[in-house]
Amino acid sequence: MLRMDWLPPRPVGFDSFDEAFHATHDLTNTDEILARLRLLSGCRRNFLQTGKADRLLEKVAQKTDGHLASDLRTVRIAILASHTVEHLVPSVRIAALARSLDARIHVAPYGQYRQAVYGPHADLLAFSPQFILFALDMRDAPLDLPLSASLADVDEAVLRRTDELRALWRHAMATFGATIIQQTFLNVDPPVFGAFEQLVPASRASVLLRLHLSLAQAAREEGVLLLDMDECTTLAGGLPELHDAIRWHQAKQFVSPHAAIIWGDVLARIIAAACGLSRKCLIVDLDNTLWGGTAGDDGPEYLRLGPGTPDGEAFYVFQEHISRLMQRGIAVAVCSKNDINIAEAAFNQPSMKIQRRDIAVFVANWNNKADNIREISRTLSLGLDAFVFADDNPAEREIVRRELPQVAVPELSDDPSDYPRLISASGWFEAASFTRDDAIRVQNYSADVSRSAARENASDLDSYLQDLNMVMSARRLADSDFSRVLQLLNKTNQFNLTGRRYTGPELRALLSCPSAQIWTFRLADRFGDNGLVSVVILVPNEISPSVSGQDQKLLHIENWIMSCRVLGRGLEHAALAVLIQAMKQNNISDVTADYRQTSRNSMVSGHYASLGFSRTDGTEDGTDTSWALCTHDPIHDATQKACMNIRIVTDE
Repeated sequence: MLRMDWLPPRPVGFDSFDEAFHATHDLTNTDEILARLRLLSGCRRNFLQTGKADRLLEKVAQKTDGHLASDLRTVRIAILASHTVEHLVPSVRIAALARSLDARIHVAPYGQYRQAVYGPHADLLAFSPQFILFALDMRDAPLDLPLSASLADVDEAVLRRTDELRALWRHAMATFGATIIQQTFLNVDPPVFGAFEQLVPASRASVLLRLHLSLAQAAREEGVLLLDMDECTTLAGGLPELHDAIRWHQAKQFVSPHAAIIWGDVLARIIAAACGLSRKCLIVDLDNTLWGGTAGDDGPEYLRLGPGTPDGEAFYVFQEHISRLMQRGIAVAVCSKNDINIAEAAFNQPSMKIQRRDIAVFVANWNNKADNIREISRTLSLGLDAFVFADDNPAEREIVRRELPQVAVPELSDDPSDYPRLISASGWFEAASFTRDDAIRVQNYSADVSRSAARENASDLDSYLQDLNMVMSARRLADSDFSRVLQLLNKTNQFNLTGRRYTGPELRALLSCPSAQIWTFRLADRFGDNGLVSVVILVPNEISPSVSGQDQKLLHIENWIMSCRVLGRGLEHAALAVLIQAMKQNNISDVTADYRQTSRNSMVSGHYASLGFSRTDGTEDGTDTSWALCTHDPIHDATQKACMNIRIVTDE
């Protein structure tokens, strides 16, 4: 039975989804209705309930002229399919809402995905999608090979199919500048050889296996994301839950209505990850969550963990899963009602997979856990929407959901054997890339805590900054940093001067433009390597008048972003010094820039003024301002000071 058991069984404050939905109908304020819908989108629901929520969401959109909420990121998704997908659209919109996305969806005519791309369709061009999903099935273009075909014949057919898809992706990227998502293929046909099926090169199972490997390799090379239908099948509870042969023959619905909520949720989490909205930190309870038993009552040496008891083994496997999350860059924090000395002593036990040094922030006291999570948020300089909270106690989970709705709180069962599956199935840690900066991120969070301690012990800010021994590495964007830069551009909200987002093809087009410049900045200090933390994009500006009054080349800062983890260290001033030097070498006399206020970037409204730029235009309230700087003007005092504290290494 399809359950979505990783989601809360009901919205906070209500006994059921239906009760909350009916209460929503009594509301008249669109903001209140939308807030309730966001609450409903994050709990368990079936196909019919999802449809009701989507229809109400459409009504709210109509009343607000499509402007749902300032903190929702609008994404335009085009679905080009070889099977019927209209019944899946409501599930995508509601699942997207749960991940702070306002999904606008265009569905191309049934089966016309090639025509839509190569035509291309005028309505698709007008829609200007940011994401294009190719939802294809094996029956659309089957690899018809006789069962007696050789392995070489199979590989040749697989390569032809992969090359066809590769050409389709490339043309779509070039035409629309969209990020491509390819739905993987699913074998819904029963075997004809039984258990011997995969040993026959041309059997459906063998062909599909080789096609999947070829498809994954092509996707890696082309920067395409995959919607994994095998994962959808697992989350749905098996193939009979996902695919209904009757529905296929009646309406060409490859994904049954029953499983639409799963398919929509997986697509939404992929798009959220591509937008930089995946969570960054797992906060875990200790007693009966990370290990069996109570450290304070039972004693650290008597905790159940590892071989010897069934639940002890289950808790160890959960720790192994958390350890793998850490390896891919997810930070781990502890939030436990415990005596801190006893809780920390438990990590000295030889059966412990996770060590105390692995924990970025360790909070163990008797305070309200919502308050403790706020403290963890402040310590790590991460917003509450960066966290996932795992606790075996349903009462604690409910309190955090009520007090901190921005924090994701997956449902956990009574059996710890289920914990890894439920955390994974929730999709909050979905990835759209994996870079070397991701791999060292956990160490960075721990280093940030050490930096904070050093700052508190320093006599003044200047002494602290000098003692950091900072080194900034600056260079133009290299292919090796492309994924990290795209990730940073799409997930940075606060230090983001315009709020602009980029798809992979859009960034690739900028990179290939000889007159544009994309600068990347890394920062290291005595505590460790912060990785790539800032990006500045400059494009030609032939319109704005020169500040110097001379007819010379101009550049415009299209966007400037920086990780908030390195705020207050003068990096932006050192970066400007590098940019000015490069512009002087290329006879660039002036640089212009804009600040465009979003719901989350007001902290950088004075950024350009602090760097010595002159304001040239803008609104009275400062929400939209334009700035300019002459590269031959004297260097700003703060910039000179930053260059004294930061050693600059430039590699153009």
